Parts: sequence; structure tokens; C-alpha cells
Amino acid sequence: MEYIHHYMSPLGGITIASDGEALTGLWFDGQKYFEANLSEEHEEKRLEIFDITDKWLDIYFSGKEPDFTPPLSMKTTEFRKKIWKILLTIPYGKTMTYGEIAEKIAKDSGKAKMSAQAVGGAVGHNSISLIIPCHRVVGTNGSLTGYAGGIEKKKKLLELEKTDMSGVFVPKKGTAL
Repeated sequence: MEYIHHYMSPLGGITIASDGEALTGLWFDGQKYFEANLSEEHEEKRLEIFDITDKWLDIYFSGKEPDFTPPLSMKTTEFRKKIWKILLTIPYGKTMTYGEIAEKIAKDSGKAKMSAQAVGGAVGHNSISLIIPCHRVVGTNGSLTGYAGGIEKKKKLLELEKTDMSGVFVPKKGTAL
């Protein structure tokens, strides 16, 4: 059984999902891939994990870096888990490129190369966005692309973290807008 809880952020509603002990999902309402990650059997219920997550979100949306991470349950492929673990290492207020993540995965896997596009697919299917900070991943040239919650939300999240925005931009066209 999966449980859900709703949180209202300054950027809109957020749905949080849990198996009862750890987070299994956290999405802005209407976010791409949301329904694919929510089990058919779910109910709205108040749980301690939701109180912990609400506290994390309250701190985050106050413009401060939370000093803890709620318990997470990453129900996905091993490749995506590797990518998401790297996302958890990106410091608050900083960004990393898809290419940098690809290089790190290649090195850790003993491979010569890894596709940044494959990394982008894994980043884009992040079912615990915000806490696993996929909004901190940008294109090599500073393009703010690839956020399932929408480019405008990505931009606002980076601004909330006081990220240096001088080298980033919203692309005029592309598939991730």
C-alpha cells in the first residue's frame, strides 16, 4: 500500500508518496511522470514521514538549506539509483551538468564514456524531485533544460537557493520546455 499527502508550496501543490516508512515520490502537481510512479492502490493518510518531509519543505521554501534528508526509498532501476545518488551530492545553490554526471558514472563504472542523454533520461524520471535535486542539473552550455516540473519552476528553485544565474539561460526552443 502506498500513502499520499499534499503540501502547498509557494510554487504550487506538491504530492508526497510513501510506503509508510520512507518517501517513494514527491512531485509538483501536474508534473511529468507523476502518475506512472504512484501505485494504483494508495490512500491519503497522515504519517510521521510526511511530518518529517513537511518540515524539510518548510525549511527549504524559507530559503534555507535543510540539514537533514527524509528517509528515501528509490524504487527504480540500478542505473537511475546511481544517477540519483549523484544528484544528492550536488550542493545547495550549485549546479552540475549532465556531462559532468555522465563522466562521473563512466569513471565509477570503469567505462571510457557515458551518454549525457542517458543521464538526462534518468534525471528526468526522478520520482523524489526537490529532495533528490534534479533542478540543479543544467546543460553543458548553461541551458536550463530537462526539469519535469517545468523550466519556470526549475528557475525559481535555483533562484530560491541563491544560485549564481549569470551563466544559465532558458532555451528559446527544445523538447524539454
